[in-house]
Amino acid sequence: MPILGIVLLVIVLFILVSCIRIVPQAHAYVIERLGTYTTTWSTGLHVKTPLIDRVAKNVNLKEQVVDFPPQPVITKDNVTMQIDTVIFFQITDPRLYCYGVENPILAIENLTATTLRNVIGDLELDETLTSRETINTKMRASLDVATDPWGIKINRVELKNIIPPAQIKDAMEKQMKAERERREAILIAEGQKKSTILIAEGKKESAILDAEAEKQAAILRAEAQKEATIREAEGEAEAILKVQQAQADGLKMLKDADADNAVLQLKSLEAFGKAADGQATKIIIPSDIQGLAGLVTSLTEIGKESK
Repeated sequence: MPILGIVLLVIVLFILVSCIRIVPQAHAYVIERLGTYTTTWSTGLHVKTPLIDRVAKNVNLKEQVVDFPPQPVITKDNVTMQIDTVIFFQITDPRLYCYGVENPILAIENLTATTLRNVIGDLELDETLTSRETINTKMRASLDVATDPWGIKINRVELKNIIPPAQIKDAMEKQMKAERERREAILIAEGQKKSTILIAEGKKESAILDAEAEKQAAILRAEAQKEATIREAEGEAEAILKVQQAQADGLKMLKDADADNAVLQLKSLEAFGKAADGQATKIIIPSDIQGLAGLVTSLTEIGKESK
């Protein structure tokens, strides 16, 4: 009997311990009682009723990422391509997630494929390749509404790869090559145009600078010539002034010496003598100066006799 009591006690303790559950962070436990949903345990310590309650599902509440394989889709202009999608979702209601749909991930995959075909079917090839953001937004809105009864929220939808057919890919590569060559030709032409404009502007600027330099040189030459002329005129004026001053001084001296007419006539004769030093062959002497010459001769003779 004691052994049986110990065994029963161990069994009871085991059952009690097994009824204690600790729910970790970002998780939720769905509890069923006799096969019927009872409650949802959040983070923390919980105790269930032995042999009656059971944990039906451990639900992860973190944001999850699912990468679905490429799906064949047909565009509006009848081009078939392969597109694979990446879905970011989060479980918001564990009860709906457990009882809303049999296989939520498979349901999301199929729903994503059908939604993608509907969205791409309204777009042409070029729009499909250039409108990823628009496609992502439309798919997220459509999937979020469809998965709301399952307790799932679609946070983001991304088109991972868009794979067109080989023929379309070759045509696109040729088109891109032609576009690059066209842009290269345009850039070369624009570069040549700018170079020609810059050269012409440089020549124009050089011509303007040369003309300006020539103008400055001409102005400097004119100013130098003007300065030389002014200095020469000033020199001549100064020379004339000095001659006139000398003459004036001589006349003043004669006046101060109270010279008579004979002296004045003698001075006039000296002046004519200086004039005769040149190349002149004939000199006309006034009569009064001739009389002065006779007077000079007489004075000379008187001087000889006195000796």
